[in-house]
Amino acid sequence: MLQACDVTYTINGSTLVAGVDVEVKPGRVVALIGPNGAGKSTLLRILAGELRPTRGGVMLDTRDLKSFSAAELSRQRAVVPQASVLTFPFTVLEVAMLGVSVPGFDAAPAQAKTSALDALDAVGLRDLAGRLYVHLSGGERQRVHIARALSQLAAPPYHRDKTRCFLLDEPTSSLDLAHQSLVLAAIRRQARSGTAIVAVFHDLNLAAALADELVLLESGRVMATGPASEVLRDDLLSAAYGCRVLTNRTPGEGKPFVLPPAIFPASTASGLSEDRKVGMQRLWH
Repeated sequence: MLQACDVTYTINGSTLVAGVDVEVKPGRVVALIGPNGAGKSTLLRILAGELRPTRGGVMLDTRDLKSFSAAELSRQRAVVPQASVLTFPFTVLEVAMLGVSVPGFDAAPAQAKTSALDALDAVGLRDLAGRLYVHLSGGERQRVHIARALSQLAAPPYHRDKTRCFLLDEPTSSLDLAHQSLVLAAIRRQARSGTAIVAVFHDLNLAAALADELVLLESGRVMATGPASEVLRDDLLSAAYGCRVLTNRTPGEGKPFVLPPAIFPASTASGLSEDRKVGMQRLWH
């Protein structure tokens, strides 16, 4: 299990994450949602071990994350950041194989290639394995890095007593509908195999469709946590996003979904903080 306990992160006098508790069990998908600047990406980097919290800690299988070496972490968790910069003339396959060439994996070349090709197939890029990465579109590059992480998760031997973690920051932001479906299916397969998943989403509907649990952040704090039916509520979303949000329900199952809201006068946005109302008034006028 991956667990953040009273995590706070402060830099240059600004608190980006404040007293956050998050628990991600094996086989579960947790989506971090909230407005720009809410602390989602910072929290994800803390959960990944890239940032050390100012207060509190992150535990992976009852062990403090800061006690893991880089090689140990690479065998238990893979990360897809919001943006990756790679300017070397690597092929798509070579980039995907970077996930298998982590020191300590000791994968044979044939095994590494097979693992990387399987990962590329999962995101619909096997036919582009020989193309140069720098010639790809933004969405294709995003899928290559997801494939790299998938091959990393598949490389080390599986240990039942060690939780594998997959952390993704906006994994579908540059993808069309078909490739969103491919990537979400790949993430769900990882969850079914026992991997703990944490993903940042701006698209509330994709978050609701994929995740077992949503964590709504605002100004670095957790406003709500739970299934989509409990978190995607008019009052919570309006308060978090600073605009009047009206949650809809799908026919039949009645699952919540949210369409981009129109901008309403601040006087109609009941329940919002004064600073949010001021911000809305500026937009309205």
